[in-house]
Amino acid sequence: MSSNTMYVPTMSLFFLLCLSSFIPKTHAFAKAITKEEMGIKQQQNLTHLHFYFHDYVKGDNLTAIRIAQAPNTDKTPSGFGALVMIDDPLTEGPQSDSKIIGYAQGMYGFADLKQPGLLMTMNFVFVEGEYNGSTISVLGRNQVMNKVRELGVVGGSGVFRFASGYAQAKTVTMLDDSGASVVEYDVYVQH
Repeated sequence: MSSNTMYVPTMSLFFLLCLSSFIPKTHAFAKAITKEEMGIKQQQNLTHLHFYFHDYVKGDNLTAIRIAQAPNTDKTPSGFGALVMIDDPLTEGPQSDSKIIGYAQGMYGFADLKQPGLLMTMNFVFVEGEYNGSTISVLGRNQVMNKVRELGVVGGSGVFRFASGYAQAKTVTMLDDSGASVVEYDVYVQH
């Protein structure tokens, strides 16, 4: 074999080794970062929000619509198996003409065979004041016949990025003249 013939594979190998030094060594999908890199303050805020949720299930201005149900949903005492999509107004006061400060967008499913127990997953989307454009994500069980129910705050966006906390729900009216159930919410959120 001539020296020129050996020269080509040797140069190719050398070129590949040099090229590989420019390729990143890791392809990790995750890496540790600091709070400072994300612009997160060390001290978190604790905010109390108080508003009213209007769930219109009857009438001309529906904000809650059943999108699915099990074959036997209407035969159960609890509505078990029904799934409802919502875009409910959140207001400053319990009256239907009170100022809208946001919307509850998401869904609830009737998840209890014996009594009205809802699995709720929704975002409180704020459209007023310093929280305009921010959201709080809520998830949990809402046993609607209890005087006070508690759901978890599991996240948020905007001002409420990295949110955690809880929301307490209290029914004000159940199916009023306008077809709405009005629920008072006290939300305690760390962000």
